[in-house]
Amino acid sequence: MATFAHITPERCTQLENALTAAGLSWCDNGNQDRPELLTYTVTAPQERRWTIGAATSNQIVPSRPASLWQAVCTDPFDRSPAMSARAVAAHIRDFPT
Repeated sequence: MATFAHITPERCTQLENALTAAGLSWCDNGNQDRPELLTYTVTAPQERRWTIGAATSNQIVPSRPASLWQAVCTDPFDRSPAMSARAVAAHIRDFPT
């Protein structure tokens, strides 16, 4: 069974800071105490809406322990691999138009 113990308040703050530093507009659903339900909604410069959620424990590889987040856009469809906070923010910001 997947666990989410790797999503801590500090990790959430890192993601929030990375999204802000990338110039992205974002909000969360307030579920930091239940990371399996935690989502961030991000609006990219191209007005695309992305959802970021915690990667499950079985998606995280030991060689990349900071890769905790996964982003999904539905139009056009894109699902990122598990990525670090800075990488997922850059992926959203730089996604081609």
